[in-house]
Amino acid sequence: QVEEAAIRLWNWAVTKHAGSVVSSEQRAKLRVVACRLLCRCEGSQPPEETLRRLILMSMKTGKGWLELGRADLADEFLGMAVGSIEKLYAKSLQGRDGEADTAVHRADVEKSLFKVLSYQAESVLAQGQFQKAVMCLQRCREMLIRLPKEVCYLAILCYNFGVENYERKRYEQSSFWLSQSYDIGKMDMKYSLGKEMQAKVLRLLATAYLEWDCSLHLDKALTAISLANQEDLHPAGLFLKVKILLKGGAADEDISSAAAEFLHHEMSLDFCVNTAKLLLEHGRESVGLEFLKAVPERFASSPDLDKITLLHLEFLLQNSRELLAKQKVEEIIIGHYSGKQLLPEALNQLHIILWDRAAKHYEAKSYSAALQWYSYSASFYSPGQIDPNLGRLQRNMASCHLHLQQLHKAREAVKEAERCDPDSIFTKFSVYKIAVMEKDTDKAVEAVIEMGKLVEKPSQCEDKLRVDENPGTNLLSLAAQIALENQQEVVAIKALEHLAEHLQDCQQLFAALKCLVRLVLSQLTAEDEEKRKEEMSSMLTYLTLAHKRLAASFTEEKFTGDMRILEAHWFRKVAWNLAVQSKACPEHMRDFFLLSFKLSQFCPSDKAVLVAQKTCLVMAAAIELDMGRQQATPSEQVQLFTQALEHLQACKEIWKVLKLTGDFARDPTDTLLLLYEFEARAKLNDPTLHSLMESVWDQPQTEAKTLEIIASLAMEAPARYPVLCKKALQAALNLHRRQSVTDAVKLSQCLHSLISLSLPTGLTDLDASVLQEAWDYFQDALSIVSSTEAYPEMEVLWLMTRAWNTGIFQYTVCKYKEAEQWCGLAMRFLHHLRALKKSYE
Repeated sequence: QVEEAAIRLWNWAVTKHAGSVVSSEQRAKLRVVACRLLCRCEGSQPPEETLRRLILMSMKTGKGWLELGRADLADEFLGMAVGSIEKLYAKSLQGRDGEADTAVHRADVEKSLFKVLSYQAESVLAQGQFQKAVMCLQRCREMLIRLPKEVCYLAILCYNFGVENYERKRYEQSSFWLSQSYDIGKMDMKYSLGKEMQAKVLRLLATAYLEWDCSLHLDKALTAISLANQEDLHPAGLFLKVKILLKGGAADEDISSAAAEFLHHEMSLDFCVNTAKLLLEHGRESVGLEFLKAVPERFASSPDLDKITLLHLEFLLQNSRELLAKQKVEEIIIGHYSGKQLLPEALNQLHIILWDRAAKHYEAKSYSAALQWYSYSASFYSPGQIDPNLGRLQRNMASCHLHLQQLHKAREAVKEAERCDPDSIFTKFSVYKIAVMEKDTDKAVEAVIEMGKLVEKPSQCEDKLRVDENPGTNLLSLAAQIALENQQEVVAIKALEHLAEHLQDCQQLFAALKCLVRLVLSQLTAEDEEKRKEEMSSMLTYLTLAHKRLAASFTEEKFTGDMRILEAHWFRKVAWNLAVQSKACPEHMRDFFLLSFKLSQFCPSDKAVLVAQKTCLVMAAAIELDMGRQQATPSEQVQLFTQALEHLQACKEIWKVLKLTGDFARDPTDTLLLLYEFEARAKLNDPTLHSLMESVWDQPQTEAKTLEIIASLAMEAPARYPVLCKKALQAALNLHRRQSVTDAVKLSQCLHSLISLSLPTGLTDLDASVLQEAWDYFQDALSIVSSTEAYPEMEVLWLMTRAWNTGIFQYTVCKYKEAEQWCGLAMRFLHHLRALKKSYE
């Protein structure tokens, strides 16, 4: 029952594996179980059928593990197979029950043993046990006398062992196995591998000797390849023979003889080409040249003969035989126009060879020689032909002409380039170079603009067949350099502007922007106001771009934090200086100050930077307030005052931090911030204005001058806050009164403003409380006038006049008592006039 279960399990594994239900590894594991089950049924004297079944199952299980690369697991089952075979063989010696002839039976047993031994050889070799594998092989070879049909199998097995070891660069072991393969293949010609396979084995054997140690095994390699060529003449064998002779340093005559065999047999042109290359690579010039000369005769009708022609040319150039190479090219040109044109692929390869040679002369500054090689290439184009490659060729020729100071010829070449390849950035660059050399500024600028448009096109970023391989940005950089070398700053500025638009590398971009800034600064002029504005606008653009890229530079690993700080400091200082120079254009001044502030945010916040930031924001707000006063439309005013308020809020935050770093008692920043914020909020009709002023009234250190300015701003259109104005003036008046030395002039100004607010000109019907308020101010003024002669006489006259006129207005409305009071007040002021007293008495 166990044996039947083992057989069913085995058959089930075979069936399911065929249907892809179980994997190869799962099948191997199932076979293991089946084998072990069958072993349990073996007993001390197992029947022949069980032994045969166990041999088969053990062999297949071991082979399965070999195929899965698990040689270590295969050994157990192959050993089981050998044990079972020995038992079966012992039975055959005793004679089979009911059978007279045991020869066939023994042959089957030997065949099974042969297979198991070959599997064991494969297993131990996979485990690196070379000697054990050799022992297995020797036993197999001994059995071949009785099993001649296995010659082919064993020869192929040895060949495979040789290939595996060759691939692992174990050349000694590889040569052993390959030798065994060849020897075994000769044992029985009826069942041999065949001549082609034997030759293949010998070629690999020769290669193994060559790779192992050419100096020690050269003769063996030559013997092997000679035998291979005798077995089956193959191009690979002839090629290998030449290679062995070259490696062994054979004489030219021997190598030439070996190479000549290619021409005496039916070989492909490719093998001849490869042989010629091999000869040339090993420095056998004379043999290589002779061979190259002979090949065209052998393959005169071959469409691939161009390969030999080009190889011949390359050989001449590689060996500095330029005169012979020129003769060869001229022969090809003559053939081209006499019906022997090269195939398109070969012609393209020829152009590459010619351009490469020209490029080497160009790099060596041999421009005349470069032109000659470019001219050879141009000879293959027909008149009027339009081809981008011809455009490239003409550009290269133009570059040579320019270096040779042949401006006219360069101009003609560029015209041809424009005809053939008008949309190439390299063509535009060539046009640009000509324009710069001719000092045609307009044309040069136009070319730069066109280059800038073409930079973004991927197909225009490089020119693979060009002497100078430059992406578009490098061309623009070179364009700027050329312009500067030729003292054409306007053109250089335009080139640098386009370059800055497209540069991705931060360091290169900032270098370009610095160059732009310096160039434009050198051209700033005060004479032409419009031009100066344009230049300042350009500077704003450059600095804005610098700020944008500094902000984006945090993601670039190559651009370190120290680099960012250095660049930010440089550009913020430039922005500051430009702001100072922009007095004629407040808008530019404001923008430069703001840019300086933004750029300084990339710098460490030390005291100097904080002071600069504070000043930038204060100046920007001041300019915006001034611009707001002069704007005609209310919407523009609101926008400017709102911006000023935003900048003031930012400045207040910086000022808070800055005040922690030192003593700023005499710094007027607090006063400026207060006045600017008051003006902005007043003119925006901001409801928070009164709460702002509450903090001012509570500050005893507020100066009278500040209060007077607040009073003035409170009534400056579009603001109108008379109550705040009066309060500020009253506070200022009180401060002036508390001074140890009376300043009659400042007192007169305060009183003048207060009276003007309380007693508007032209009004006759005034409320009693209004008149009383005004009367009090007049009394204050009279008191001061009576106490000092420093009160300005014109102010006294003004007070007298306003009091008299008020009395007259009261008289006209029949308020005689009030009229008498006011006119009497005027008479009292009259007594204090000095020079003008007689005129008004």
